[in-house]
Amino acid sequence: MPSATTPSGWRVAATDLAARDPVLARLHESHGAPTIGPGAAVDDRFAAACRAVAYQQLAGRAAAAIWARVVDCVGQPFDPAGVVAAGPDRLRAAGLSNAKVATLLSLADHTADGSVDWRRIARLDDEAVVAELTQVRGIGPWTAQMFLLFELRRVDVWPTGDLGVRTGYARAFGLDAVPDAGTLQQLGEPWAPYRSVVAWWCWRELDTPD
Repeated sequence: MPSATTPSGWRVAATDLAARDPVLARLHESHGAPTIGPGAAVDDRFAAACRAVAYQQLAGRAAAAIWARVVDCVGQPFDPAGVVAAGPDRLRAAGLSNAKVATLLSLADHTADGSVDWRRIARLDDEAVVAELTQVRGIGPWTAQMFLLFELRRVDVWPTGDLGVRTGYARAFGLDAVPDAGTLQQLGEPWAPYRSVVAWWCWRELDTPD
């Protein structure tokens, strides 16, 4: 059964990577080991996945404001029944796009009928988690990978579709151009099984002034 990475596990992974490559050693020196929270408890995983949807393609502050309104709209507990009861009009009024409203309602349906099982999902391997989540309308690989990394705390997530990771990788390694997803997939292969750490460092690189 796959296990979540502990704080000490992140440190071990970061130290291992730093010993493999001088660029990774610099990233380790600059940013340290990933500081990723404890992840969502079982009863909060549905809400965490909905939050990931709300944050898609938005800047953090704007996404946080919309998400706060969605939470107020749905109420507590934030569960499938609450999302369905809120309805499309109120969810749109909270700031969600039509596509994101459809995704939240689809996720609520899949949770209610058991095709997405939030208790079982932590026992699945990474590929199976992505497969289970992407059966939901509007949830693509990126959203599933963010859930894997930040909620299930898996150590070998490599979100090649994330522009921030691609841009941060180019900056860290001094590439002339930002690699596309296929190229980044190949570039990341040597860093398995700790690619989540490299992705986190790539994001941190973008937060660091030149």
